Amino acid sequence: MQKTLSPFMLWGLGVGYVISGMYFGWNLGLEKGGTLGMAIATLVIMLMYVTFTFSYTELACAIPKAGGVFDYAGKALGKNVGFVAGIAQTVEFIFAPPAIAFAIGAYFNAFFPQIPILASALVVYCLFTALNIYGIKAAASFEAIITVLAVGELLLFAGLSAPSFKTENLVRNAFPNGWSGAFAAIPFAIWFFLGIEGVANVTEETKNPQKDIIKGFGWAIFTLVILCVLVFVYSIGVGGWETIVFKNGISGATSDSPLPLALAKITGDNHVMYHLLITIGMFGLIASFHGLILAAGRSTYEMGRVRNMPTFLGVISGRFQTPANALLGNMVIGIIALLSGRTGELIILSVFGALTLYIISMISLIVLRRKHPQLNRPFKVPFYPWFPILALAIASISLIAMFIYNLKLGLIYFGLLVVSFFLFKVFNTHKTLVYDSTGNS
Repeated sequence: MQKTLSPFMLWGLGVGYVISGMYFGWNLGLEKGGTLGMAIATLVIMLMYVTFTFSYTELACAIPKAGGVFDYAGKALGKNVGFVAGIAQTVEFIFAPPAIAFAIGAYFNAFFPQIPILASALVVYCLFTALNIYGIKAAASFEAIITVLAVGELLLFAGLSAPSFKTENLVRNAFPNGWSGAFAAIPFAIWFFLGIEGVANVTEETKNPQKDIIKGFGWAIFTLVILCVLVFVYSIGVGGWETIVFKNGISGATSDSPLPLALAKITGDNHVMYHLLITIGMFGLIASFHGLILAAGRSTYEMGRVRNMPTFLGVISGRFQTPANALLGNMVIGIIALLSGRTGELIILSVFGALTLYIISMISLIVLRRKHPQLNRPFKVPFYPWFPILALAIASISLIAMFIYNLKLGLIYFGLLVVSFFLFKVFNTHKTLVYDSTGNS
């Protein structure tokens, strides 16, 4: 694959993977935990992502492979655990885009009611898959541009909301369901940051991965932490958490549009700034949708390349130098998931996959430090071993809480892992990859 990505493009991808989480979905955690419960969950998850990102950067720089956690776990823990990690990563990256595609369709429907939501979602799925097939430089450049627009819109929202901020709106009915509400809010807090790990999946297409990945990951997590705090505080501070959860601002039907609800409280729903927020807000959804498609293609490609998935998925297009087959295969699965109409459940499945990825990758980092001290590590996580241990502990507790509050979906997710592993053991007969001290197989 072509090495064309710069640190700025990596920042655009890292923020772009995630930024839709600032625009929709996270506010539903307020219904579970209130302002304080959601704040506790968000601060803990934020700590997990900061420590995880620094730890994951060490792995990405030491083993710059498109498979991400699949390659790291394979080297540290063997091909069986590597396969499970790869499937978890695939679940995360494949099931998040359909939920975002549906939200994009809803935005289009708000402007053009005659166009069905599902029709718009299917069109954008095909369009952005085609863009990713066309070339990584074009895809990453587009991602950087729309990410800048989406970040600018969030900063504009904070500026417009600040004069109407009132502290009493943060403390009113702040902890309605106690600590159980804080635990139930965890998956919605994760939605603030879900997907940043996808930066590691484009290391093979980065000009200087050992140096540039550090910059891309670092600036991305810094940007996301700042945006998360601004969005959380100012959107709730306008009128209380109920205002950005319920369509009528009191109770009943919930909304996936917290920022427009907050801004409508200030300007009304006919103001030019309100319509600007909705228009540019769609770029935030597109940035995450497009970015996750890109990362998913690399993850699936690597699994196909080593024959842990059908080998045709591991083929690079001779014309475009991109994993076209993997991108098309992911699109087919994503569209099937989209047609199910279960967008909320798709998000939960994606979070299950992400938490599994975090747990296995942190264990892999600790094992690699012990088993392969000679491995070239251009970047080493600070405060080792506390950063990976902290990320591992929070991810493990979050996975348990997710399972308790989403038992049915948890069983479906682990069923997917078990069935996939069984098929892997039955049909996979190739030899385990061996890596040298540079991480090359």
